[in-house]
Amino acid sequence: MSYKNKQIAVLGAGESGESAAILLNQNGAIVTVLDSAPEEKLCKKIESLGALGIRVIAGPSAESDGSNYDLTVISPGIDPAMPLVQNFLHKPAPMIGELELAYEMCRCPIIAITGTNGKTTTTQLIDKMLSGCGVRTVACGNIGPAFSARVSQSGELDVVTVEVSSFQLERIEKFHADIAVWLGFAPDHLDRYSSMEEYYAAKIRVFENQTPADWAIVNLRDKLPKLAAKKITFSAYESGGDFSLREGVIFYGERAVLAMSDTRLRGAHNAENLMAALGVGLVRGIEFERMTPLLCRYEALPHRCEILRSINGVEWINDSKGTNLDSVEKALLSETQPVVLIAGGKDKGFEYESLTELVVGKCRAVVVLGEMSDRIEALWKDSVPCLNAGWSLERAVELASQTAQPGDVVLFSPGTSSFDMFKNYADRGNQFRALVLALPTYPTTQ
Repeated sequence: MSYKNKQIAVLGAGESGESAAILLNQNGAIVTVLDSAPEEKLCKKIESLGALGIRVIAGPSAESDGSNYDLTVISPGIDPAMPLVQNFLHKPAPMIGELELAYEMCRCPIIAITGTNGKTTTTQLIDKMLSGCGVRTVACGNIGPAFSARVSQSGELDVVTVEVSSFQLERIEKFHADIAVWLGFAPDHLDRYSSMEEYYAAKIRVFENQTPADWAIVNLRDKLPKLAAKKITFSAYESGGDFSLREGVIFYGERAVLAMSDTRLRGAHNAENLMAALGVGLVRGIEFERMTPLLCRYEALPHRCEILRSINGVEWINDSKGTNLDSVEKALLSETQPVVLIAGGKDKGFEYESLTELVVGKCRAVVVLGEMSDRIEALWKDSVPCLNAGWSLERAVELASQTAQPGDVVLFSPGTSSFDMFKNYADRGNQFRALVLALPTYPTTQ
């Protein structure tokens, strides 16, 4: 599709919106970026995009813009319920997402990775594995940088490895993944979607345009509809998949492929991430012997069951990326020692009751904090000792330090988002790491 001299509106001045605007500008479009943030917060974007000839409209003027455009491109982070989006939904111009825009310009096959949890780890595993095996690829999408920021390289690549979220999939039309990876589905984003069914409907669209010539690498635990693509299945929790986990070893059928002890990752959830990567390599025709050494060298990203330090026999783990209950469940299941769990944050509509049995079985105590602290304490206080840190992460670390005993694990896995107290999960995790690293080391008392 030619965008030359087309009047195009891009909603959102964040990374995806900025990348989409620049891409369209490079293809000859007349681009206007609109964002609800006040102008003073967008000064640098207004200046840098303006230097390229891209107009930026900010604040209330963006939400009430009466201009007509040939096309609207929406950034995935913008909730469709926002006034900015609602204004454009009433305009005659079609609306697509940044993912769809980049797809239209992509000149190589696409590997799309989605799932409630594990997307970024798996995307990186696939990227590093393929690159190490001589496959020309880049990782982009929800992982960052945006797909539209890398799509101009696609003519020189063998495949592009794209992490895709439900938000990105909401506005696809023709987006087509030659290999679609489905890591699993669990409750999340109920502050954006009205129901789990609506969330699932957005995410399942990753398979929408696949054909029998394509591949779907899918988690066996999820009962998916009939797919057009050929399937490879995996599960670390159930038998019957093409890939399985037995006594700490990943098997493909009856062939032992990779021992978890040889990797730098821990937990059955990471075994599933590794299985998904191995499945991608398998359909690309790469031998296991070439893939496994590369996967063994991969180190977990920060904030994902990140081991920070051991103090007097207590291991401290930062799982700030645990922004939903499925993440907490998997983090707890990965631990074999008694756990002091630090949980809580923004109220996203989750019901923590589903974790009660696991928490009682795994945890010596729970430290709660943030907007949800009182709710979680009321739920669990009769089943497991609960300590309320209120709105202080420093107090939460202090209480956990006082409670944990030698041989315990202090697990910071909030189970919800961070926006009640922090900029994002990374800010939350960085603050937790700093507090833990600052803890004094006392000699063990005999």
